[in-house]
Amino acid sequence: MEVSGIISAIVVGAVIGALGRLVIPGKQAIPIWLTVVIGIVAALIGTAIVGPLRDTSGVDWIEVIVQIGLAAAGVLLATSMRSKGSTG
Repeated sequence: MEVSGIISAIVVGAVIGALGRLVIPGKQAIPIWLTVVIGIVAALIGTAIVGPLRDTSGVDWIEVIVQIGLAAAGVLLATSMRSKGSTG
């Protein structure tokens, strides 16, 4: 992977992670770096799931929605794991 690909993955991960955080009501007590990592993973998994099923030119909004949903689920999971760890 080239440097531009890594930078693109970080930027897309940050955007998808931030959108996933915005979907969830309330404040999430997880660091921003974890949000970016969750966003990157959600973007990769969302693309792997939806990409082969759809062939569109331009922005594939269904893929973006799936990625944001996965990021929201990841943020919820990370938040719940963090809150269980801090109270136990």
